[in-house]
Amino acid sequence: MLSAVRFGHGRLLATAVVYLGIFLLISAWVRLGHSARAGQVNARKIVRTTWMWCVPLLCAPPLFSTDLYTYLAQGVVAHAGFDPYTRVAADFPGPITDNTAGDWLRIPSPYGPLQILIVKSVLSVTGDNVILGALLTRLAMTAGLALMFVAVPILCRRLGARAECALWLATANPLTVLCVVSGGHNDLLMIGLLSAGAALVITTLPGLGFVLVALAAAVKAPAAVALPFLWWEWARRRSGGRISVRGYGFTFVAAVSVVVATIGLCSVVAGVGLGWIRALSGNSMLKPWLSASTSAGKIVGVLTDDSAEAVAVSRIAGCVALVVVVAWLWWRSRAGGAGVVRGAAAALFATVVLAPVALPWYFTWPLVLGSAAAWPVSRVAVAAAASAWLVVSTHPDGKSLLPPWGFGVLAVASIVVGVLTMHGKFARPGDAGGGRVVASTFEGSSLPINGFSCHSCESACRSGCGAQGS
Repeated sequence: MLSAVRFGHGRLLATAVVYLGIFLLISAWVRLGHSARAGQVNARKIVRTTWMWCVPLLCAPPLFSTDLYTYLAQGVVAHAGFDPYTRVAADFPGPITDNTAGDWLRIPSPYGPLQILIVKSVLSVTGDNVILGALLTRLAMTAGLALMFVAVPILCRRLGARAECALWLATANPLTVLCVVSGGHNDLLMIGLLSAGAALVITTLPGLGFVLVALAAAVKAPAAVALPFLWWEWARRRSGGRISVRGYGFTFVAAVSVVVATIGLCSVVAGVGLGWIRALSGNSMLKPWLSASTSAGKIVGVLTDDSAEAVAVSRIAGCVALVVVVAWLWWRSRAGGAGVVRGAAAALFATVVLAPVALPWYFTWPLVLGSAAAWPVSRVAVAAAASAWLVVSTHPDGKSLLPPWGFGVLAVASIVVGVLTMHGKFARPGDAGGGRVVASTFEGSSLPINGFSCHSCESACRSGCGAQGS
């Protein structure tokens, strides 16, 4: 029966229905953002709406990516008792590996031990049942969404944004719903653990926060970028706000010990070693235009007729630039407080842009942490337009790009999304202008920041914002 919608006119009709659903979802998301800015919905309503959008997608085939099947194929290797960091899924033919894209069958897993443990545990329950295995893996990743619903409002109270607006931008975003949740990406669990860990570090339990961030890195390595930034806050708290070699040294040893112990425990339980660090470059065969270093190399390659060499050199330069940028951001965050979260978000954004490989859903890494800061509406509009563009920059089957005319239509549609986000029916007249106001204290600010500020407590935020938006 399903073959009727997989080929010919049936496939064309099914694709048209998918794009209609995307249009309706983005329209509803923009309208929901207007309501959040006007104080007509609270954070609980945003959470409930996001779950309503996500739950049906969890029961449907993944959209815009087939990575979910790659996770299962790599789990087959571990479930069979072999090292997924040295053996490849192509060596274990079967119903699960048959659903994996050919290139990924011959690449060792670049994911951390917690990711391997999760998929290995799923396969121990589902066996060769691809559908049930995909469903349970998706549900495990969706735990990250639940963590974000808890962590983002906490971060907002510290960084100065309104919880409902931040949740709208980060979790209800079609880029998160369609690419990350529907695609079943482990980025969802990574971001959830990372945001929850950051929330604990800047509140009362930095040690436990580092455990969660280490678990995030044990799912996918980029989460480790945030660890040096969060260390500043732990050290500041330990030293009572003063620069103390003893206090900073203690927290450095404690932070390293926590991270090593956490990842080591995950490795022991999963039955794997540290080969995933060596396998991180496994996706370097991809040459996406979203990576600034890779795209620069491709452009130079066209001019010099040596694309491979140009891309290789450009990627090395991009990695050097990334180290410099992250180090600069880290040093700027040394005062601790809310600045460590902002610095970590900026560092994650730099990682996405400058790393050799960048895929659309990677941009959710900095978006979740960054959404907790107060943004001017103009910047929110740019983020909304970029999110809409990233969602449909790939064909729904996750295997092919749009045709050139499709990117033209997409560019126009994305601009429309950005304009409607800034100037909408529910937007307050004063939102379009004005600059960004930074919270003056670590605990947040009561100053209105273009409709996205947060008062020092949630109740005051709701009452104040609602009054302004009425």
